[in-house]
Amino acid sequence: MKLKDISQKEVFRYLGYQNNAVDETIQNIAIDCTTELLNHCRMNYTYKIFCCSVESGKVIIDSRIVIESKNLSKNLAECNELILFAATLGIQADILIQKYTRLDMSKAVIMQAAAAAVIEQYCDQCQYDIEYELQKRNLFLRPRFSPGYGDFDLKHQKDIIALLDCNRKIGLTLTDSLLLAPCKSVTAVMGISNQNRHCNKKGCEVCTKTNCTFRRG
Repeated sequence: MKLKDISQKEVFRYLGYQNNAVDETIQNIAIDCTTELLNHCRMNYTYKIFCCSVESGKVIIDSRIVIESKNLSKNLAECNELILFAATLGIQADILIQKYTRLDMSKAVIMQAAAAAVIEQYCDQCQYDIEYELQKRNLFLRPRFSPGYGDFDLKHQKDIIALLDCNRKIGLTLTDSLLLAPCKSVTAVMGISNQNRHCNKKGCEVCTKTNCTFRRG
């Protein structure tokens, strides 16, 4: 990824600016943080296609994983297959954040926001690449939906991590409190359909947590 691919507006949203003006000093630090992340991080992702069924607010993956979620069921309506997906910026992002936490707390906060924006846009890029390959088979990808969105319980991080063998493939693990490590990582589900019903809704637009500080306006 290149600096031009990263929306600084997203960095400022994670900083809580919403539509407020951002002074030039913060803008320059945000660019510096984003550049440092892109120069040092070893981004990686993995995914796998599974069969699925959707019934009565439940999603059944590979006839063995059952997820009770009305939100996810709606997202996967009419899908017989789905993709389990995981991506990470790698341990380098954690190291940079820890470094500036010791040296410059203000910059550490901006580094956190920049890393959040970078991982989201890296996931977007991965998703476009996957979608391009699926379209060769006349298949279409639904928006990604991550554990923690709406009523999709965070405990299902465990299922995704295990089914994708994330520790071995991309060095991604899960803490006892269900947090991803490295921290700037994402897991998600994406439905596969033969119907072209792709939409750009993701994240804030499908999440029911309307009081979130980082919600898009």
